[in-house]
Amino acid sequence: MKRFLLFTFFLPLFIPVICTASDFTDTYGDITTFIEYLQGENSNTGQTVFPILEIPVGGKSAGMGSVGTAVAYDTSSLLYNPASAALLDLTELAFLHNNWIADSYIDGIAFTKRFEDLGIAATGNIVHLNFTEYNDWGEGVAKGTPFEAVISVTGAYNLFRSYYFNGISAGISLKAAYHHIPEVFYPVTQNSAAFAADIGLLSSFNFLKFYSSRDKNFSIGAAFKNLGFETITDPEPLPTEFSAGISYQPVRPFKLAFDFDLPVSLDPDVEAETPGYALGFNSEMTDFFSFHGGVFLSTGAGSLGVALGSTINLEKVVYNINFTHDPTTSSNNLLDRFSITAKLKLGDEGRYEKQQRVDELYIAGLEAYASGDLEKAIAYWQAALDLDNSFTPAEEFLASASRSVNLLEQMQELNKVD
Repeated sequence: MKRFLLFTFFLPLFIPVICTASDFTDTYGDITTFIEYLQGENSNTGQTVFPILEIPVGGKSAGMGSVGTAVAYDTSSLLYNPASAALLDLTELAFLHNNWIADSYIDGIAFTKRFEDLGIAATGNIVHLNFTEYNDWGEGVAKGTPFEAVISVTGAYNLFRSYYFNGISAGISLKAAYHHIPEVFYPVTQNSAAFAADIGLLSSFNFLKFYSSRDKNFSIGAAFKNLGFETITDPEPLPTEFSAGISYQPVRPFKLAFDFDLPVSLDPDVEAETPGYALGFNSEMTDFFSFHGGVFLSTGAGSLGVALGSTINLEKVVYNINFTHDPTTSSNNLLDRFSITAKLKLGDEGRYEKQQRVDELYIAGLEAYASGDLEKAIAYWQAALDLDNSFTPAEEFLASASRSVNLLEQMQELNKVD
């Protein structure tokens, strides 16, 4: 079993080797060429600036083929839907690294914290576009480093939460981005800044559920992302898009998720890129280990991509490693397109202990009710509701017991009259 888990965790390490096989390369190339043919000349690729606003840094959502509009797994979900901040179980501090294309890479840090129905988060990402010195000029002169950076703050609140319904979470992220090109590469400054916002909704409920669990198994989400502008004289549009997604967990260890991304152009002179799609899965092999993957069709270029990854969930830290293969992946560098995430679990603000206490009070009420002690049962259920007013079963039994007590009191009054 240990050998199997180790092999599966490090399976993404073998993907670059697999991808160099001629059969896979030929088939993948044929599919990509066919998709690009279907897209035709109307793909409108490269019509936006600040790609850092949509490049995934890492985490489980990225490893599932970049699906996250209806998935709230970890801090990586914030890129896809800010409403997820109100649904994450734990306070987390995450450090992310993603080897991108050639000698470029992305570093990120994220913090998220939840107070009952309120979730807050802050993230910061930077894309390093290292200049590789290929000649004497590059070695002696071009020492600057182009980069893009973005910081964001997120707030989300979950409304209408109950025992049977997970509520509707609404969230917003405010972003500030900066793009820097050293003058040694271009004499006229190309530095610019941008401000944008994401808004999203996310809800979960039970639907066609074939296992017993308090967690809801079906989620739907929607988000408008990167609504904003570039702050220069002749600005270009940001990668604004509308995303809709669903996720479905038919059985306890397996979840499927699907995202649809529709680029939107806020500039009347620029046509929007073509839509994108993503399909991902997550399989919980054990309490501490999961395996995930996905396929995606990028917006604009219509390029096909495949992602694969795994997660180790330890007592205080979570490790995630992903590999992505798409037309930009190089078979010459085995470390290209890998992302690694380390998340520190900083507690749940006592929510689990409170839930355990609510369950104990609820069961104690059932036992008292079964023994005929209605007043004690009412006291237990009222105490459970004082801790969690959304615990509907206690509310239902409390109402039933209260009616029974009222009925008994009425009967006693009638007996006194007789």
